[in-house]
Amino acid sequence: MKKIAFIGVGVMGKSMVLNLMKKGFEVSVYARNKQKIEDILKSGAIFCDTIESCVQNKDAVITIVAYPKDVEEVYLSQKGILNSANKNTYLIDMTTTSPNLIIDIYNKAKEKGLKFLDAPVSGGDIGAKNAILSIMVGGKEEDFNACKDIFEALGTTVIYEGKSGSGQHTKMANQIAIAGIMAGISEAITYGKEVGLDIETMLKSISNGSASSFHMTNTAPKMNQRDFEAGFYIKHMVKDLKIANEEVPTLKVLKDVLEMYETLEKNSDGDLGTQAICKYYE
Repeated sequence: MKKIAFIGVGVMGKSMVLNLMKKGFEVSVYARNKQKIEDILKSGAIFCDTIESCVQNKDAVITIVAYPKDVEEVYLSQKGILNSANKNTYLIDMTTTSPNLIIDIYNKAKEKGLKFLDAPVSGGDIGAKNAILSIMVGGKEEDFNACKDIFEALGTTVIYEGKSGSGQHTKMANQIAIAGIMAGISEAITYGKEVGLDIETMLKSISNGSASSFHMTNTAPKMNQRDFEAGFYIKHMVKDLKIANEEVPTLKVLKDVLEMYETLEKNSDGDLGTQAICKYYE
């Protein structure tokens, strides 16, 4: 399996394309704005000006777009992937999106002789750049096994979760856990400020004990330094948590953190990184 079409060359997508090419894959990319992806084209990616031309005669198609409406458009539109890809092509959607939409696409792909996997990722821009993403895959296990070399070019934790939609449900659990952790870190920093602690010293003290986590080590210092550059946007976290809340609307921490992020988005902070949740406490 050597020829891949890639749709969704954004913050994470660019690094993913580069990592696939490093592993010897030939990668064709579709983007609305060619100028924005000149860097990866110079590195060897092949530009296509339509989805249709991008996905034809490929072994696999990877998509990682922003919202469920974007997933629906690239797969189900008249000149979208399902109507353009050759029979037996592997379709891998790595967007975090609605499990119900994913199952619908899976069933429609199956009718057309296409092999669809949902494979959302965790790890953000750092994980994408260093090829250490966590990848959660739903669909047929035989299709997962056939695409394992693709996944292993992008991540270090690659796990088959179960039937179609299972990857998305696992990602929802991931987002709930992350959101709760980041809210907890924000409150710890707020507490430290209120009682007069030196926050940098406090974070060094607690980041290697029982409170240790990726976000305590990597995100908490950004909060303290007010570095809100996006590795993952607030507006995308709002989208993810809304999907999770629709699936299971009885979870209190989920509801609370969703409200925090929605408040920030309404205050025009949607394009900041998710670490800007600390602004909610201000």
